[in-house]
Amino acid sequence: MTITELQQQYAAHPHTDAVNKLLNDTSVKHLFCGGLCASAASFFSSSLIRKYDVPFVFILGDLEEAGYFYHDLTQILGTERVLFFPSSFRRAIKYGQKDAANEILRTEALSRLEKGDTSVCIVTYPDALSEKVVSRNNLKEKSLKLHTGERVDTSFITDVLHSYGFEYVDYVYEPGQYAVRGSIIDVFSFSSEFPYRIDFFGDEVESIRTFEVESQLSIEKKKNIVIVPDLGLGDGSDTSFLDFIPQNTVLAVKDFLWLRERMQVIYEEAVAPQALIAQEEGSAPMRLENKLIDGSEFVTRALDFRRLEFGSKPTGTPDASLQFAVTPQPVFHKNFDLVAASFKEYQEKGYTLYICSDSNKQTERIRSIFEDRGDHISFVPVERTLHEGFADNQLRICVFTDHQLFDRYHKYNLKSDKARSGKVALSLKELNQFTPG
Repeated sequence: MTITELQQQYAAHPHTDAVNKLLNDTSVKHLFCGGLCASAASFFSSSLIRKYDVPFVFILGDLEEAGYFYHDLTQILGTERVLFFPSSFRRAIKYGQKDAANEILRTEALSRLEKGDTSVCIVTYPDALSEKVVSRNNLKEKSLKLHTGERVDTSFITDVLHSYGFEYVDYVYEPGQYAVRGSIIDVFSFSSEFPYRIDFFGDEVESIRTFEVESQLSIEKKKNIVIVPDLGLGDGSDTSFLDFIPQNTVLAVKDFLWLRERMQVIYEEAVAPQALIAQEEGSAPMRLENKLIDGSEFVTRALDFRRLEFGSKPTGTPDASLQFAVTPQPVFHKNFDLVAASFKEYQEKGYTLYICSDSNKQTERIRSIFEDRGDHISFVPVERTLHEGFADNQLRICVFTDHQLFDRYHKYNLKSDKARSGKVALSLKELNQFTPG
């Protein structure tokens, strides 16, 4: 069974129709869904995303929570519809160290919203929302659109790239760079995880391809592209992320109080006189006062949107509440006596057991362990895994993960990891070229 098929079964949850009705009720602005723990929150959320053709913004507690929530949603829905919106800084904002790879993800999300994509789903966290974003008008003005067959002077393109702040280099390896070799222009836009290779025949764009920085091999042909510069270099007209999203967006927040408190702390730390602004070599001094929004202002603005809370308790008095009967996967510490006892107990109660794994060999290994022990336990293997397993006592199903059964560390992956790998590969290449002398 695929994880998508399992999700379709979970969509039959009795609370799904109830949430659908409440979200369609214009008088309900604040809905609380209690008891959604472990990956049940992302599993249930995926049902809502499939059902509604409106943007969803999921706000988790921190980077790690958001990363794993994003992982679960992409496992179910794919990476095309689900986007990650991180902070543009490497660590705490007060240190002022930008991360170009993260800025790719931010720009991708803003570009999709600017295009009016109503099916988009964005996963984020307080540190990312503390930063102001470029206005819609500025994003349009600072976007260079190209398509195959278009007639355009290469010098015009390089002039525009220079005016946008792109750096001329011999080989591109990180966002914000471009290189020219004969009739070819390589450019690493802040809107793409891979750089573009634009090949000209005279003044005509003959082909556009994405390529791997490490191998320089082509990945995919493109008919149309949009080149976007570093949007963090604002002109003072930056705005809150909430001013960028459409008014029909549903904000799904794990904890509104924590959101406000965390954003307020970030703002106060960054604007304090003793803030440690660690500058990049050769960069201009960075002033953060006008680039951040404080927690109270953000939460007040958030009240204008429909809000769905799914934490341990609601903030204030919600217009409607639903309670889920979900428990997290037990901790077994690789003790299959405990695993077998727990599974048998669930089977006797009439639960259906599902074990999620990224490897078919792993679920076969689990089946063999039960058979060798003489345990009569049946389960349904599910292709692809989630971060945290759970048992739903209303649907009477257990959705467990193999990595938790074996106490293995589970890591999430973001698109920005690919952008970072290019810089690392080039640095290693340069080191290998050193010769004694």
